[in-house]
Amino acid sequence: MGGLRSTIVLLIVLAGLGGYIYFVDANRDPAALDAKPRAFVDVSADAIEELQFLSDGGETSHVRRVDENWQLVEPNTADADTGVVSTVTSNLASLEIQRVIDEQPTDLSQYGLDPARIDVAFRQEGEQNFVRLLVGERTPTGGDLFARRPDETRVFLISSFLDSIFNKTAFDLRDKAILKFERDTADDLELMGSSTHLQFNKEGTAWRIVEPIVARADYAAVEALITSLSSTQMQRVVASDTSDLREYGLDRPIMTATVAGGSSSASLLIGNPDAGGRFAMNVGRSEVFSVDESLFADLSKGVSEYRRKDIFDARSFTATRIETRRADETLTFERTSTDSDSIWRDALGQDVDITVIDDLLAKLSRLRAETFEEPAGATPEMPILTVTIRYDDDKTETVTFVQSAIDIFAARSDEPGSAKIDATLFDEASMAVDALQ
Repeated sequence: MGGLRSTIVLLIVLAGLGGYIYFVDANRDPAALDAKPRAFVDVSADAIEELQFLSDGGETSHVRRVDENWQLVEPNTADADTGVVSTVTSNLASLEIQRVIDEQPTDLSQYGLDPARIDVAFRQEGEQNFVRLLVGERTPTGGDLFARRPDETRVFLISSFLDSIFNKTAFDLRDKAILKFERDTADDLELMGSSTHLQFNKEGTAWRIVEPIVARADYAAVEALITSLSSTQMQRVVASDTSDLREYGLDRPIMTATVAGGSSSASLLIGNPDAGGRFAMNVGRSEVFSVDESLFADLSKGVSEYRRKDIFDARSFTATRIETRRADETLTFERTSTDSDSIWRDALGQDVDITVIDDLLAKLSRLRAETFEEPAGATPEMPILTVTIRYDDDKTETVTFVQSAIDIFAARSDEPGSAKIDATLFDEASMAVDALQ
């Protein structure tokens, strides 16, 4: 009887406990059940104005917010990398304590906290004092870091990925862009080398070569070069004193790259080799730094690398008139538009099968320059085919094809030199012309 009474009492207690859990915890935010305490309360990333660092290598650095930007103020002055600094501030504001492992430590050295391996301090807007975070060694499993605040006694754990975020040197914190300019407004690029001079100018959305020849430029190639100049970062700072540039080869640079847009421009000087890279200098900065050798290689390419390879700019959807000439035979076709469709007609006003026209234009658009060279033994005065296309209503291009032995060359009337093209692709285009007769 007594056992039954005890069982009933236990059931009543369990029912009460279950009811408490249901009515109290059921309304609690599930995320709050897994939330970990913050190392710093009432800290906003946007309110942090200054940061001080002591890296594990013993280097100290100091950054300060100036208006909307960050400035490196110690050990030297330079623009700071806003992205890197913002990552630090956001992680300080949201820093979670994974677990407290020692409330009253008697030996901080066992955690790598006497002295601390990394020391990060921050000051918020409206406050005078800095708040510090001391970071020690990794736990034996490597998953966490020992850490503490100097105004508290306890030692706690923080996630190990924060090591790379808080362990910063002055070079880590600084803006490492080699050249500063408005990428979207850049419309002029000039490359001056010891034996080369290339200049590109943007007209509307198209790039053109203006030195050493006047020709169409490969849009992707020029844009890639400008992107490289805007995104490449210095490998290291070599010297802050630029009073004597001879030892770096920057008194007479091997290459000068100048990007202009609107009324502003920026220039990069490249000099002697430097252990896998090149000494370089931004004309607007008083320091010498190192850049990767690949940048110098890109800047040193010849003009042919930047010429547009497509022989024709016109396409089937932009062409409005086609004229082909072979020997004494000339064929002319024009497109007229109706309310519902486009119609191609020949010189006599007769309709032409649009699929035949589209086939010709498609095959002409496939012709690309393999190399730019002069055709040996060819007779430019006697071309094997000349094609003139009007497109976009007001643009016209004329291309002359000549043969040299087994090679076919194409020459545009508005560009110097000739381009060697694939003979098989030319034969296909020539047969498409035959189909128009």
